[in-house]
Amino acid sequence: MRLPTRQRTLCKPVSCSGVGVHSGITVTLTVRPAPANHGIKFIRTDLPDSPAISAIFNMVVDTSLATVIGNEGAIVSTIEHLMASFVGLSIDNAVVELDGYEMPIMDGSAALFTAMMLDAGIREQSAPRTFFVITRELVLEENDKFVKASPHPFFKLSSTIEFAHPLIRRQTYVFDLSEKTFAEEICMARTFGFFRDVDHLRRYGLAKGASLETGIAIDDQTVLNEEGLRFDDEFVRHKLLDCLGDFSLLGMPIIGHIETFKSGHAFNHAFLRELFNRKDCWETRTFDPPPQPEPKVPKSLAI
Repeated sequence: MRLPTRQRTLCKPVSCSGVGVHSGITVTLTVRPAPANHGIKFIRTDLPDSPAISAIFNMVVDTSLATVIGNEGAIVSTIEHLMASFVGLSIDNAVVELDGYEMPIMDGSAALFTAMMLDAGIREQSAPRTFFVITRELVLEENDKFVKASPHPFFKLSSTIEFAHPLIRRQTYVFDLSEKTFAEEICMARTFGFFRDVDHLRRYGLAKGASLETGIAIDDQTVLNEEGLRFDDEFVRHKLLDCLGDFSLLGMPIIGHIETFKSGHAFNHAFLRELFNRKDCWETRTFDPPPQPEPKVPKSLAI
């Protein structure tokens, strides 16, 4: 699908509240329109002087359990689901205000973020988008996992996961970016975790907000959520959602094919750093349509 060539933002502010999956603290999130060339910036309204943190890869400070950005002591944790919504809806510019350090997990997916931004409406701006265009293949490998970028006419993301669990095993999903496909096939996929790990995480002060309402819980054989799965392959769809959010931190929409195999937040971030430093593998490009000619004035109306 052809991607928008002009920058986009929201038509009006939207808000929601929910708990952080690890902190268990209720936080209010507000997404506001922003001018062209602003990018995505997070504002910690609960801190003195309301510090801002740009959503770009060199602001990433932790990737152990989620993607965390920070600047001068201020952090925002678990940004990947909201960032995936920005990618899926081709939104380039926004101010994200937060009155806590961790994003609300909601139902563990990006569905509510996506729905509220669609409800707000998306406005095209006059400035052209600058794309990060993959021009040469690059692969980063470590043990049995890899991330690969290769040239492609549009943005395509292929993700493969593999778990030694009867409900998961090996799953692959291929996504060609479009607003409709993201809204219908990706944004509703929830994060998942193993029930056996909850006590261990809580002993370390984590997963305080985790419940059957904030994601998928699985034991050794089954899904514990009463409603079951939203998709048979919801697990890999969610991993692809996470990858969308992580790769958005290049700060520009991508044109190319990204393939991930058993990758996670930390390895995705390592790949972004490697890719950015390999300037022989990419270039930036705008595809702004040429100015339209002035309409001809009918002779009968000419002055």
